Amino acid sequence: MKPDNSKVLIIALAANVGIAIAKFVAAAVTGSSAMLTEGVHSLVDSTNQLLLMYGQKRAAKPADAAHPAGYGRELYFWSFVVALLVFALGAGVSIYEGIVHLLEPEPAVAPLVAYGVLALAFALEGGSTWAAFREFDLARRGKSWWQALTSTKDAATVIVLLENGAAMLGIVIAAIGLAVSQLTGDPRFDGAASILIGLLLGLVAMFLAREAKGLLIGEAADPELVAGIRRAVARDGVMGIGEIVTIHNAPEQVVAAVNVDFDNRLSAGDVERMIDEMEREVQRQFPSVYRIYVRPHEDAGAKFGFSRGIN
Repeated sequence: MKPDNSKVLIIALAANVGIAIAKFVAAAVTGSSAMLTEGVHSLVDSTNQLLLMYGQKRAAKPADAAHPAGYGRELYFWSFVVALLVFALGAGVSIYEGIVHLLEPEPAVAPLVAYGVLALAFALEGGSTWAAFREFDLARRGKSWWQALTSTKDAATVIVLLENGAAMLGIVIAAIGLAVSQLTGDPRFDGAASILIGLLLGLVAMFLAREAKGLLIGEAADPELVAGIRRAVARDGVMGIGEIVTIHNAPEQVVAAVNVDFDNRLSAGDVERMIDEMEREVQRQFPSVYRIYVRPHEDAGAKFGFSRGIN
């Protein structure tokens, strides 16, 4: 993973720890269900950042005999765990607290304290979200936001971006619920706000789980990278380039396998030399490809419409 992602996680962790403490104190003072829900939300977010940092560290371990392809997918495993935590703890506790507050409504006290904490939390979450937004936007490369979200291999930045975005919207919902409760004198609106926050977190969690599952199973590299590998492999003595299989083990760890049809007039030694040159050239142009396997295969390019002979 790129160093900037570590910075994004550290900023998010520091912000969420401070926010969680402030929200729990405010919830104890005011008795607000939505405020307690927001505290749980921030606590879950803090735990999530720790898990992602742990996954990032594990993913950086070098390959060994037990894991010849490396440990990169550990990051995707912990990303999936994070999605489950957001759903089970974030959304589940929020909806539960909201239902309890609807059944046994209690008016909030010292609402000004709650508003102050919510304003502070919104500012801190905004700073953390902006850091994740800049990192994500740099990697977007002209894609639409939806395309970038569904095709990115950088699970950690997306999790921070969506979690913090949901947190900022949750803060707004909590403030509205508290304000409506004050204006109407009906504390059940505070409980309703808590349920809405839970539903919001549930939607975010389902999206994150879907994306993390795809990465954990194994997703192909971007078509631009595959096309680049095809260009890097093409050279004199190559009659055709067939299927190129790529799998992301981590955002910056790609394993690739290429079927290549070599000219039959080449000796075995020439083929071996060319394979070594191909692998070196691909890794020089694309450092994220940390493993590439070139497989001699007769008529490899016939099905894919590529051919090139010897000059």
